Parts: sequence; structure tokens; C-alpha cells
Amino acid sequence: MRLDVVSLAPEAFAPLLSLGVIGRAFSAGIAQLHVHNPRDFATDRYRKVDDEPYGGGAGMVLKPEPVYAAVEALPVLPRRRVLLMSPQGRPLQQADLRRWAADYDQLVFLCGHYEGFDERIRALADEEVSSGDFVLTGGELPAMTIINGVVRLLPGTVGSQACLEEESHSALLLEHPHYTRPADFRGMTVPEVLRSGDHGAIARWRAEQQQQRTRERRPDLFARWQERDD
Repeated sequence: MRLDVVSLAPEAFAPLLSLGVIGRAFSAGIAQLHVHNPRDFATDRYRKVDDEPYGGGAGMVLKPEPVYAAVEALPVLPRRRVLLMSPQGRPLQQADLRRWAADYDQLVFLCGHYEGFDERIRALADEEVSSGDFVLTGGELPAMTIINGVVRLLPGTVGSQACLEEESHSALLLEHPHYTRPADFRGMTVPEVLRSGDHGAIARWRAEQQQQRTRERRPDLFARWQERDD
């Protein structure tokens, strides 16, 4: 998969190239990361990428020309999706990561900065994505979150596909508890069923724990899971 990022802070993405299994996926060629600075596409002598907002107001606004030029200079793969990082976008879900990982060969990330971006930049995007109901100084962290979440789903990144299928949010339910040795640590013991060797009982216990945890910790997810099951 090809990942193209348009960002005023390209150095922010360097750690991804050496980050555990994600870094190894880039080294192995499972994914390719290319970061593009809109300043390199500015045409004035000062490489200006922002300006004052029409109508007045605080802060500076990201200009459309450098962003358009950066996007238009990118190669276009047949299955491409352009994602705009924005607090006004739809909240990110695990299902989105799975869809992008499965359906596309190229993802383009547009990272805003300053007070915001010129409204016309939205026309470049296929989707607007938010990492939550809060505001950051730029779209770099949300973009890195998506890159991490997508690359780990690509075939060859994680050794066991079963791990991906059983994790939290894969089917709306949170993941069941995990335990390892020792069986007793400071009075906290591993549930007997996990040491029983009865795989059917273990599977039932894990399913019950998933439902219980989701109901207690994320009732919104549990309600969605129940609706899907009806």
C-alpha cells in the first residue's frame, strides 16, 4: 500500500519508519510512506502557505494553492482514497481501518494546521475523518493513528491473523481479559477456567467476558452489538 501525507510537519512521521511491527512493515515493502510539504509547492519567494481569513478573526488559514499543487503532483493509483483530517469529520472507527486496508492501494492524508484550512481544500477529499471530539494543533497525530491502524491490518505485518480477529472493536465488542504466568500474583489469581484445558469452556468464558466488559465500559458499543445481533 502507498501512503501519501501532505503535511507542514513532515518530520513528525519519521518515527513510524522504525516503530516496531509498523516499521518492519515499511522495511519489508508491505507499505510505503511518502510525506510532502506544501511549502515545497508555494510559488512566492517566502514559500507562504497561510493567510489571514476573509471576514476577520483570530489565527491564520491554510491556503488552497499549495495543498492542491501537492496533491496534484502525486501519482494516482487505481484504488485511491483521500482522507482529510478534521475535527468536523466522522469519528474514526475500527471498521474504517479495515475498509481502507482491504479496499485501497493508496491513501492520501491531508493534514490541516494553524486556525484551519481554506474551505475549498475539502473538495480534494473523499472522506473527512476525526480522531475524537477534541481539537489538536494539526492533523499529523490523527494521520499517524490511521497509518498505524491500517498498516497493522495489511497481510504480513502481524504474524497471526487470529490476533486481529479477536481484538477489541473487531466485532463491536471489547476484548476479553488476558493472563499469563504466574497463576497467582500478589493474591490476584488467574481464573480457574483458563487453566482447565477445556477449550469449549474457555471459549464460552471469553465470550461472556467480552459482553460483560463492553456492557460495563462501553454501553454505546454494546447497544450497537445487540442491534446487529437482533
